[in-house]
Amino acid sequence: MSRTVFHNARLIDPASGLDAIGGLVVEDGKIADAGPHLLAEINRDDAAVIDCQGLVLAPGLIDMRVSTGEPGSEHRETLKSASRAAVAGGVTTIIVMPNTDPVIDEPSLVGFIRRRAEATARVRVLPMAALTRHMAGEVMTEIGLLKEAGAVAFSDGDRTISNTRVLRRALAYASGFGVLVVGHAEDPDLTDGTAVNEGEYAMRLGLPSAPAMAEVMIVERDIRLVELTGARYHFGQISTAASLEAIAKAKARGLPITCGVSAHHLALNELDIGTYFTFMKMKPPLRAEADRAAMVEGVASGIIDVIVSSHDPQAADTKRQPFAQAAFGAVGLETLLPVALSVYHEDRADLLHVMKALTWAPAKILGLESGTLAKGAPADLVLFDPDAPFVVDPEKLHSRARNTPFKGRHFQGQAIKTYVGGECVFECGASA
Repeated sequence: MSRTVFHNARLIDPASGLDAIGGLVVEDGKIADAGPHLLAEINRDDAAVIDCQGLVLAPGLIDMRVSTGEPGSEHRETLKSASRAAVAGGVTTIIVMPNTDPVIDEPSLVGFIRRRAEATARVRVLPMAALTRHMAGEVMTEIGLLKEAGAVAFSDGDRTISNTRVLRRALAYASGFGVLVVGHAEDPDLTDGTAVNEGEYAMRLGLPSAPAMAEVMIVERDIRLVELTGARYHFGQISTAASLEAIAKAKARGLPITCGVSAHHLALNELDIGTYFTFMKMKPPLRAEADRAAMVEGVASGIIDVIVSSHDPQAADTKRQPFAQAAFGAVGLETLLPVALSVYHEDRADLLHVMKALTWAPAKILGLESGTLAKGAPADLVLFDPDAPFVVDPEKLHSRARNTPFKGRHFQGQAIKTYVGGECVFECGASA
């Protein structure tokens, strides 16, 4: 029997509300026991003992929004390189988006992602499948077959299905299978050809822009369709105060709606674009400071359920262009934890609450066994120091891409060790 004992750890388990000094026992890749009662119970004869020195031991992070380049654009990112970045950030499960080449819209491609991940990745990789064929927004995919093949949710990535009839039918079909639909909220007609958030700053820069209202228009439409069909619906990432208000009202009415926010939209606003820094070009675009503050408040209040990295690696040749022509997207797997912890360090929410948005909440939404320190759960763990200084150096990132918007930024919080199935897959300072 493989047995490991974690000693002298600050246990954080959002699923049970546990925040206490104690210990945790792993047997054969599963959590055998955890709690304060294990603080002094160490048997050095039959177990490997790890002294956590008072650092936080929590469930590994679950990132619900990760784009890679495999298959089709492996020069941007592979499942292997994405997993290296993930474990360096304390992420043990990544949900990969279907916007690859070819699009993940067939059961065979879902199977390919799962087999490829098992062969090359250090973390658990779970694929989303496209909601419509080729993510074209015209014909829905075979939801039942894709679910059977292993798709954990359905999404058209960063594309909004503009045809309301198609979306209604897809949601009704998804409801029959009990699957989760993940939507992107941007009116395609208002945002086509735009690069930034509409406002005074965009006007000064002379960049094509779209109003923030383009987001909440789709949010309100999709809420009504959920009300009509009963489908489980998750807004992949919101970025405006108006969207937050609409979702709060929908939740108060008992609709099966959840939402996420990217770490980028918690820490950055439209002014960070500076002098046309293309690493700040994202979908949805960085918003006004009032909207950024609303996103922080949404996490603190619990209206926003999860925090995601929105990891979207881009090659240098697609980012080193004039701002309007540059590709959207930024890497974020390795900065997800420290950026999310800024909500805690700013005294907007306690550590247990912030970790819930990174672990238990996404696990619950997706129906996963992980995200908790409960007995029998997979031993997917992160040991981290919430107060360790962390300076973002693009050259030290483990991703194949370097398009981080946080170059030179100072944060607090860093993963020290990451475990998947009880096996240490990352140790800070060790060679990759």
